[in-house]
Amino acid sequence: MGADLEKILVTEDQISARLAEVAAEIDADYAGRDLLLVGVLKGAVMVMADLARALHHPCSMDWMAVSSYGAGTTSSGVVRILKDLETDIKDRNVLIVEDVIDSGLTLSWLVGNLRSRGPASVEICTMVRKPLALDVDLRVRYVGFDLPNEFIVGYGLDYAEKYRNLPFIGTLAQHVYQR
Repeated sequence: MGADLEKILVTEDQISARLAEVAAEIDADYAGRDLLLVGVLKGAVMVMADLARALHHPCSMDWMAVSSYGAGTTSSGVVRILKDLETDIKDRNVLIVEDVIDSGLTLSWLVGNLRSRGPASVEICTMVRKPLALDVDLRVRYVGFDLPNEFIVGYGLDYAEKYRNLPFIGTLAQHVYQR
């Protein structure tokens, strides 16, 4: 994959260290409270698994799959639920776990959808936020890394379903997605 990547932005060790810090914050914030982690498929698989293992707080997990990208590199703005929750979230503390927040449009829609189901709270945890790409005002409680508005892959982040398995986060070379 070497020629497909331009540079590594966040190493495997940096990811691991930051996840431990975020997990400690979550443990403190949810002490004595029920917690449901809602992973957003497919990108959040890596961060959800590693975050759940780093938590000392008991939690439940469920998954949603929503899409606004297709095989492109930018959000289409039209959100589709591909897989809904199996868990009733009424009166539960929900923590949405994401891989990346680009425009924030899809996540903003998802937060509204989940809040309409009557949870006690809905918060967001993301591995990567791109502040310069945000198109909406979105409160993100836990952020792994703020990164520049570049096309990134690795650690769950993909391009056309490839590169998710990389243990780090890097930038994808333009020749790969401008064919």
